[in-house]
Amino acid sequence: MAKKVAEIFIETLVNAGVKRVYGVVGDSLNGLTDVIRKTNGIEWLHMRHEEVAAFAAGAEAHLTGEIAVCAGSCGPGNLHLINGLFDCHRNRVPVLAIAAQIPSHEIGSSYFQETRPDHLFNDCSHYCETVSQPEQMPRVLGIAMRTAITKRGVAVVIIPGDLALRECPAPALSLGIKDSASVLRPSDNELQRAAEILNNARKVTILGGAGCEGAHDELIAVAERLKSPVVHALRGKEFIEYDNPYDVGMTGLLGFSSGYHAMMNCDALLMLGTDFPYQQFYPKNAKIIQVDRLGEQIGRRTPVDLGLIGNVRDTLDALTPLIDDKADRSYLDLCLNHYRSARESLADLATGEPGRTPIHPQYVAKILDELAAEDAVFTCDVGTPTVWSARYLHMNGKRRLLGSFNHGSMANALPQAIGVQASHPGRQVITLSGDGGLAMLLGDLLTLRQLKLPVKLVVFNNGALGFVELEMKAAGIVDYGTDLVNPNFAKLAESADIFGVRVEKPEELRPALSSALAHNGPALIEVLVNRQELSMPPTISLEQALGFSLYMIRAVLSGRGDEVIDLAKTILMR
Repeated sequence: MAKKVAEIFIETLVNAGVKRVYGVVGDSLNGLTDVIRKTNGIEWLHMRHEEVAAFAAGAEAHLTGEIAVCAGSCGPGNLHLINGLFDCHRNRVPVLAIAAQIPSHEIGSSYFQETRPDHLFNDCSHYCETVSQPEQMPRVLGIAMRTAITKRGVAVVIIPGDLALRECPAPALSLGIKDSASVLRPSDNELQRAAEILNNARKVTILGGAGCEGAHDELIAVAERLKSPVVHALRGKEFIEYDNPYDVGMTGLLGFSSGYHAMMNCDALLMLGTDFPYQQFYPKNAKIIQVDRLGEQIGRRTPVDLGLIGNVRDTLDALTPLIDDKADRSYLDLCLNHYRSARESLADLATGEPGRTPIHPQYVAKILDELAAEDAVFTCDVGTPTVWSARYLHMNGKRRLLGSFNHGSMANALPQAIGVQASHPGRQVITLSGDGGLAMLLGDLLTLRQLKLPVKLVVFNNGALGFVELEMKAAGIVDYGTDLVNPNFAKLAESADIFGVRVEKPEELRPALSSALAHNGPALIEVLVNRQELSMPPTISLEQALGFSLYMIRAVLSGRGDEVIDLAKTILMR
């Protein structure tokens, strides 16, 4: 007896090792979800919003390195996937999205809920195709999954609901590949040219990104030979920061002054697996070598003297023996001393004096870092939670840190935590959530309870879109439209039968976090933090200084001088 298209579809997923599908059910998905219901080894994880499904699948793929799957029903259902899929695609994680379509015989008639997913998903996928015939499905699905795995991004399969219920004359296919970890390195001539540039430079700095995953030992070895300070981009933090005697922190808008100066004062910069986007933070007078497995990224952010196409680990394996062991470490020591000073300054900001309110958000991140498990997985919302995560969470080779670091979407922390916890049930998963970010996809707080996922949510409640306000101040604009009238998030959690606690004083923080982290189930810790806290970049431009001056003048003239006073208190009265 021939199997239905939906049966072959799900059998292919199971054969490829897929264990779960994130989504929201709908009639156009009925054929697939009914097969999942009856199939061992794979489960349907019911989200409250499809955007959450896409973020969750991306987080699972990020941690496992294996393909993860999300699904949306026809029209509005799969449209909701698109923001999360953009994040997956820009984070370069392998995700298959199933976009159900209206009945095949109605396509082109402006039918109820009709959209054109073949057009809509093109910008956030490497592959996006419609299944129009039953015998076509196994091959299209196989191509989609292989594309997602080998190109490390999103692939979309569009399938009409009625077609999933037809008989399929073709059997399920094996992908024939497990991963895309092939050896990739530059030619010997290119490596020799790179070695000459590095050997002739006196002050070499390394900038590493997410492409340094799996290359920690090789990175340390080349830094030792070059006597080079190592700066990391945010997506490289979890792979570079730990057990690294050459680490001098981050650069960029969220980084440290030490990382900034190590970059700007070098005479050679070795970029390893990074697409760090901010051109103003690259040196102007240094020789630049860029190593990346994606040739299209070479020279995209700053002019380079030599581009090397290859994986970081494979390239460093071949390059390091060609590099002279430098004796002069004066530049390295200078940068390390600067880093120690920068860290001390950051530590001075992370204080919590009993009775002094509102609480400094840096203090929350610091205490959380101290209490979290050695192998905790952190997810952070964009804005100020990302700043505090970057500066105060310490990576140790076991911990992981996820965020919407390339796409910059609000509301990512809770959805990503769902994907991490579902795929790693024994792991401690903690969010650093903004009040705005949590509220945006608040419905999936209920998903934690329904799926019994023991995620711990730490909510930085400052009653505002805090980072947006900072951007306005820096531009000399009086903040507008950023106020948030929030509920008591802890009571809201309790109403959903989730452990909730509200922290208003610094002395309450450590006991509250300890209780929540020890709780056997989902928990929410709401902390009232200082709205006026500044997260200064490592260097202040003249335009930014002028912007803050204009902001203060305009705030006073508009009758909001109390904000200026609060800001001054935050900066001066510690």
